[in-house]
Amino acid sequence: MPLPGPETRVVELRVPGLIGTTGESLLDSVGVVDVAGDRLGRVIRPSDRLRRPAPGPVLQGAGRALPRTLEGYLWSGMTSGGVAKATWALLFPFSLANVAFWMLPPVPRGGGARARSARVIGAACRSLLRVAGLLLTTLLVSQLAVVTVDLLAAQCLAYQGRCVPSGLSWLSEVEALRTAVGLLPVALAIFVLHQVSGTEWAVSAKVSPRRPGRSLPGDELRAEDGVPVLRCLHTVAALACTALLLAGGPFTRPAATAEAVAWAAALGLLGVAVLATAVRMGRVFGRIVRAVLLGAAAGLLVWTAVLRTPLPPRVFGTDDTVQAIGAGLIVVCVLFALLLVPAALLARPAWRALPRRLRPWVGGWIAAPALALAGLIGGGFGAGLAIALRELVRTDLLLPPSYTLVTILWGAGLALSTVLAVLGFAVAVPMRRLRRGIPEVVRMLQAEEENRQEAATAWAQSSWERRYLHQIVVAVALGMAAGVAGLLVARFGFGGVPPWLEPLSGVGVVALGALAAGLLRVIYTAATTSERSRHLGALADLVSFWPRAAHPAVPPCYALKVVPELIERCREHLADPHTRVVLAGYHLGGLLAVIAAGRLAAELPPEDRERVGLLTAGSPLQWGYQRAFPAVLPHEALVDLYGNLNGRWRGLCRGTDTFGGGATTWRHQVVDRQLLGVGYLPSGGVGPLAPAEQGPTGALVLGGDHWLPDPMRGPLSGRRWAAGVRRHADYVTDPEWDRAVAMAAGLDRPDGPPPLAEQVALFPDLFNSDPVGRREPGSGGAAANTEQHKQGGSG
Repeated sequence: MPLPGPETRVVELRVPGLIGTTGESLLDSVGVVDVAGDRLGRVIRPSDRLRRPAPGPVLQGAGRALPRTLEGYLWSGMTSGGVAKATWALLFPFSLANVAFWMLPPVPRGGGARARSARVIGAACRSLLRVAGLLLTTLLVSQLAVVTVDLLAAQCLAYQGRCVPSGLSWLSEVEALRTAVGLLPVALAIFVLHQVSGTEWAVSAKVSPRRPGRSLPGDELRAEDGVPVLRCLHTVAALACTALLLAGGPFTRPAATAEAVAWAAALGLLGVAVLATAVRMGRVFGRIVRAVLLGAAAGLLVWTAVLRTPLPPRVFGTDDTVQAIGAGLIVVCVLFALLLVPAALLARPAWRALPRRLRPWVGGWIAAPALALAGLIGGGFGAGLAIALRELVRTDLLLPPSYTLVTILWGAGLALSTVLAVLGFAVAVPMRRLRRGIPEVVRMLQAEEENRQEAATAWAQSSWERRYLHQIVVAVALGMAAGVAGLLVARFGFGGVPPWLEPLSGVGVVALGALAAGLLRVIYTAATTSERSRHLGALADLVSFWPRAAHPAVPPCYALKVVPELIERCREHLADPHTRVVLAGYHLGGLLAVIAAGRLAAELPPEDRERVGLLTAGSPLQWGYQRAFPAVLPHEALVDLYGNLNGRWRGLCRGTDTFGGGATTWRHQVVDRQLLGVGYLPSGGVGPLAPAEQGPTGALVLGGDHWLPDPMRGPLSGRRWAAGVRRHADYVTDPEWDRAVAMAAGLDRPDGPPPLAEQVALFPDLFNSDPVGRREPGSGGAAANTEQHKQGGSG
């Protein structure tokens, strides 16, 4: 590490997280101004009253005050705001199936029998995920056809307009118009899905190629080559599925010759789409072939609509089509779950030596419940939309008989979720709080008894949620999947559903109707109100992080744009040999910062790499993403990153924060009132760490992790202060933030002096305040909750 000279300056480049952060809140400034970037990826700095870029607050490091340039990279415009982004919430089942693709366990490297078997099984799992995504598209389209073609066009507009006012009775008198009213919404939905799947964000920086050798964190996040073909196949399948249900469904061959030909052509197109999706015939489906397929599918739908005009009183093909797609989706999910077992077992040596809290969720099998949940939500939303429309228009409209099973299933799912939530939050969390009392770590971090009580309650809840919340979701998904099997056995094995399950059907009707109506209302308010769009953007940020792989009709991946542009901005600053750059990421922005820092550390020469640091705050990296996506964020890649940065990766965390936990340490235990643990080593590798130091701001620093007091100590003169338990908010207001930035820049150490205020006071004697904050006598050294850390971590 080069010694800081008189011209040394620090550039702190902040990357926001989930909540549609504004520039003012990201930089903790009253005003910001753009200095680089584009409309979607804005590089900002604090501004003065004349809207000019202003210098950031000074940074205490190397025993003196250093100039700091404060910048932020805003990417929330890619996930929130506007009608188009609001409608992405409807694609959540597709997005969840796409996320399941990235949850697959890693494939072992090498040429042995284990590696070859893992590659074959992994390829089969990826094929099944793509087929499941195709079936989810056809399921959505067929369920939309139930609403528009069957309920609206065939039932409502028939019999002299039984559902429309007398002034609109002409809609039911023109048969061709009635068919058009039913099919146009479906065709419009297919067109929107086709357009969404072709949306990409323009990247204004060079994308570095994948490097051979040991993997980097997030290096798997690359644009897939087969997305254009997948986009075409999904559109063809959706058009063919609509034509098939008009022709009578997959189980009923029409008697008329022309209709039989259309029926066979629809089945043929569906078969081609499924086969090409599973096998990935990218070379066969060039641009001309794709155009021919799209034209043939669109022409088939128009021809079938002409043949089936006038529409019958009931379009019975809708129920058969929905049942066939549902059955196919169930078969694919079961096969995928079975294949995922040997895939996880073959990948197990990669994490066998890790502690339990660093191993993948459900032993690497987490992708199976995720796919099942995608299918359940997809089927439930379509049924809920039809049920809500029937209740709003006429209650005597007939729904497909299979929707009764869906209502019973969701009624049981709601009951199971309620029971588990009550047992968890109303029983388990209070019992955890009473059993542990006030943890020792809280006593060390908090000087006042009132703050200790409040913090202890928040610690109990957050640690329980980090440990068990994903298990509740998995239990609900598996419980509902088992319910699907039980309902199918009851219907086809015993001729019907038992009468004692009928009350669950009523609960399910309410749940599905509320799901559909509530989601549509949120989409409307998100498109018309900026504040609501930020709440919806939090969900979009999670699913939009991943590139398209299993499904094309998902929001475009913002990480493919953010990471290269962050790297390019860092390179611009590093061109000055006196500049040190610290990438500071908050929540999900921490993952983006880790990926960017990993690629930078691998590409830069050693003399430039020594001027790069990393700061993550409230990051779900270790307890969440590292365990849910073991192939994308492998443990050894994070170990290498910490070693390449020589320990200049600092993680700010709070025990009260449900979303953010420790990033670089684990296996904590307290011996003789000193916090010990295992973590990443600056020299590379993993090993025991030196006892934690309690810094001047009250934070416990163990390895690369800084455990912050919450509520914060203070207030401090010259700094903004936030009262109360902040949980996941206001990390930048904690004085430890500046100290962690200095350490990431290589300008401070855990036992260094306290940081200065935001701006140095000209007359410090006029301010009668303790710059360190009040500390309890005898609180020197590090301590932590013995009960909690003996269990293997901080929750």
